[in-house]
Amino acid sequence: MFRFFDKADYDFLSIRKPALNFALLFMIPGLLLLAIRGVNQSIEFTGGTLIELTAKSDDINTARLRSTLDAAGITAPEITTFGAPNEFIIRARLDPRAEVTEATTQETAAAIDAAFRNAFGADQYEIVRTEAIGPTVAGELRQKAILAILMGFAAIFLYLSIRMEWRFAIAAVVATLHDILSALAFLSYLNIEVTLAVATALLFIVGYSVNDTIVTFDRVRENLHKFKRKNLYEILNRSINETLPRTVVTSGTTVAATLAWVILGGEVLRGFAMVMTFGIITGTFSSIFIASPILHLVEQRWPGEDVRGARAFSGGPTVVQSPAK
Repeated sequence: MFRFFDKADYDFLSIRKPALNFALLFMIPGLLLLAIRGVNQSIEFTGGTLIELTAKSDDINTARLRSTLDAAGITAPEITTFGAPNEFIIRARLDPRAEVTEATTQETAAAIDAAFRNAFGADQYEIVRTEAIGPTVAGELRQKAILAILMGFAAIFLYLSIRMEWRFAIAAVVATLHDILSALAFLSYLNIEVTLAVATALLFIVGYSVNDTIVTFDRVRENLHKFKRKNLYEILNRSINETLPRTVVTSGTTVAATLAWVILGGEVLRGFAMVMTFGIITGTFSSIFIASPILHLVEQRWPGEDVRGARAFSGGPTVVQSPAK
């Protein structure tokens, strides 16, 4: 049966420095931009008012809704279609600079309803639901999202430290941290709104990245037993090449599914799907070009006994000398 990269034999570790430089060149400008501009947080994290509206006239569209709200003094509303073309989700605040309270969210909902009633007439639309998210709820959601990601890192380190060794755990955590920071830079470059769905995608990145890394590290552990006369540099390259068919097929099929969401999912799913797609790509990259080189670096810096009882892996090809006669 045909397999992709069935007999792959690439020296991935030889390009670890250019790969790391590429990762830094992508991350650093994006994170600086994020620090300057701030996170484009959705109403779920900032607080405000969400309205689901169904239009009964074909004349009501996103452009008319936005111009109506602008004319009423409700600036920078977020308007997206939801489901059918005549269904809209509107997120807005009366004054984006003002502190959000329960009272201001109710005032925003009343002002939006009044603006549409004056512009279209009460019989031309229907407000299906109105949700007011206060600052307490928004702050709690933000804290829980951050806490969930930090707990994920802690669980990864603990699991790998017990199952393998703390050096493997450090390499996996660094690779996963790279994926999260790269995803934040990606959000910054495209100014993607951070919603609860996007926060979920970030958690997915943590899980996907560490799963891909563990597959490689499991093969590394097996090969440490199997090839006792090879050094870590060679074993890491061999293990990456042996798991490459699985990596390519898994990542390729998953990216195909998330790309379908990006293209066909509409505005509601697009941000989530874009972050998911990027996370799969960067997770695959980090498992090959970040996790394994970091493991090699950590072993060089803090050598210790591996599962074979050997110490201090060397960094280059193995040279086996014949015993003296």
